[in-house]
Amino acid sequence: MRHHIEELRAIGVPPPSSVPVYYRVAVANLTQAPRLQVLGSDSSGEAEPVLLALADGLWLGLGSDHTDRKAEASGIALSKQLCGKPIGTALWPLAEVEAHWDALELIATVTIDGQEIVYQRGTLASLRHPRDLLARRPGGPGLPPGTAMFCGTLAAMGGIRPADRFAMELRDPVLGRLLRHAYDIEELPSIA
Repeated sequence: MRHHIEELRAIGVPPPSSVPVYYRVAVANLTQAPRLQVLGSDSSGEAEPVLLALADGLWLGLGSDHTDRKAEASGIALSKQLCGKPIGTALWPLAEVEAHWDALELIATVTIDGQEIVYQRGTLASLRHPRDLLARRPGGPGLPPGTAMFCGTLAAMGGIRPADRFAMELRDPVLGRLLRHAYDIEELPSIA
């Protein structure tokens, strides 16, 4: 977590006022589309576990907190609204992984100029447990049905950078399964 804060500081993003920090994002920003359109070349993805509160309880999914890094240097809350937030289509009941949360492995790769590169890799042991996040949530504890919560990320290996494609996996070595999602990034020109 501290490493990720430092890599953001290196690109001009001020550190958060507290950790964890909670930002609201418009539901319209959630997407499962295979292509994400972004304005200009200053955005990048961040693989994260995602909690979803459904009528039958809490579920764990996988998502990318894709963010405009140039805008993030001016205002983090604003930057969170400027890009879609890709999420995968498969979910696991949180109850099935909660006891071995720390063993879950998050891996992200990026494709840049046709070359696939490992971008993030590590276990969720370096992130806060979801029950801790839920207990600290403003308006919490808990998560109202119909709500999604991104649960934090790992530092980017080699630094934060834009890519042509972002792919991510959440591996469960205890139950021998994985969640996967990927999306292509289409840069829209920032000039008319």
